[in-house]
Amino acid sequence: MLFYLGTHETSWLRRYDVPLFVSARRLRRIKRPPVACGRWALDSGGFSELSMFGRWETPPEVYAAEVDRWAAEVGGLDWAAPQDWMCEPVIRERTGLTVEEHQRRTVASVVQLRQLVKRAPVIPVLQGWRMADYLRCASMYADAGIDLTREPTVGLGTVCRRQSTAEGAEIVRSVARLGIKLHGFGFKRCGLSEVGHLLTSSDSLAWSDAARRRPVRLPGCSHGKDGLGTCANCARWAMIWRTETIAAIGAEPPQMRLPW
Repeated sequence: MLFYLGTHETSWLRRYDVPLFVSARRLRRIKRPPVACGRWALDSGGFSELSMFGRWETPPEVYAAEVDRWAAEVGGLDWAAPQDWMCEPVIRERTGLTVEEHQRRTVASVVQLRQLVKRAPVIPVLQGWRMADYLRCASMYADAGIDLTREPTVGLGTVCRRQSTAEGAEIVRSVARLGIKLHGFGFKRCGLSEVGHLLTSSDSLAWSDAARRRPVRLPGCSHGKDGLGTCANCARWAMIWRTETIAAIGAEPPQMRLPW
């Protein structure tokens, strides 16, 4: 399984050659994107955008142009997520739409972006809430001419907050049995321990939340104005957490160059 380390620090693209997962919302904040020294994947920032606005405010033409620009200027981009529509109840309450309509719009986004984006793959994302929903979403892709079993990567949406539940694990197992190569969005160590062997790839930013909650202050690290902050934005801690996580799920981490 390929493991992408989630980060909100865009400068890590030029500093570290481990696979990274970076949000479009972060890249938009900087005028000159860094040149990547390794591979990475692009998160469209859908959960944040739908949470704030109840709809996609970023036009697909704008997002497609951004993907092409970052693919050319940053380099190393494995794939980009579409402007998909998550199906958590809190998001559906915000949009006022049904699970089926979220699925329809997700499939439409993939189809449209694949016509617009020229420099990077746009992966399909399966969305749903119950297992039957995911099967319906797969059928929607088939109707749109996209055979998910032939795709090198298919995102599995609306599972990360349920990954440690029996239902979440069964959804992963059932979809994997269809022969679909899955990417697990936002999977933590507990979820990866359970179903990581069924995923082709996954990403996680859980190291940052762990640093805030424990809290984590590594010896020799001084963060914040008073030097007493946590390692929630610390590359050193992120790499330690990454190594521990890969070891915990039984995968061998690729070699990486560290600057310390």
